Amino acid sequence: MRKGDAGCENARMSSHASPEPKATDPTVQLRPAELRDVVPIVGLIRELAEFEKLTHLLQVTPEKLRPHLFGEKAVAEAMVAEVNGEVGAFALYFTNFSTFLAQPGLYLEDLYVQPAHRGKGVGEALLTRLGKLAAERGYGRFEWSVLDWNESAIRFYERMGATLLPDWRICRVTGDALAAFSAR
Repeated sequence: MRKGDAGCENARMSSHASPEPKATDPTVQLRPAELRDVVPIVGLIRELAEFEKLTHLLQVTPEKLRPHLFGEKAVAEAMVAEVNGEVGAFALYFTNFSTFLAQPGLYLEDLYVQPAHRGKGVGEALLTRLGKLAAERGYGRFEWSVLDWNESAIRFYERMGATLLPDWRICRVTGDALAAFSAR
C-alpha cells in the first residue's frame, strides 16, 4: 500500500480529532491533516513512490494536492501521525460507494510510515482510526489495495483482519489513454 490553521478547512474531520487509538510510542499523535501538513504529506508521498519504485509516475506537488484536500470541493481527506512534533506518517483516503451494499465506503488510497517510525504501532493506529471513522460514518466497507510483492504489508493487513480478494484486479485508464478513452 502503497495522505496552516485547521479552521474550517478541517470541518469534515473535526468531530473525529480524538488521538485514540494510540501508537505504542507515546510521542506519536494521530490527527486529521491540516493545511500546514500539505508540504510534509507531499514529501511522504515522494518517499512512498521511491519505496514502490514508482517515482516515474510522480506528479504531485503541494499546489496540486492542496485543493483536493482543503479546497472548496475537496475530494479526499488525510490523517497524519506526528512523531515528536514532526509528521512521520500519513493516510490519504476518500469516500467510495458500493452498489451491492447501497452504502458508502472508505477507500484508503495511501498509507505510509517513515522507516524510522515503523514497528511502533503507527500504521496499526492509523488503520484502526480509519476503521473507526468508517464505522462512525455508517459506511459499509473500509478497503484498500496492496502491491502483490509487499509481503510484509500483506501479512500486517491480514493480522489486522483484512481479507485479500484474489479474484479482483484493478483497471486503470490514465494520461493519453484517458484522453483517447474519453474521445470514443
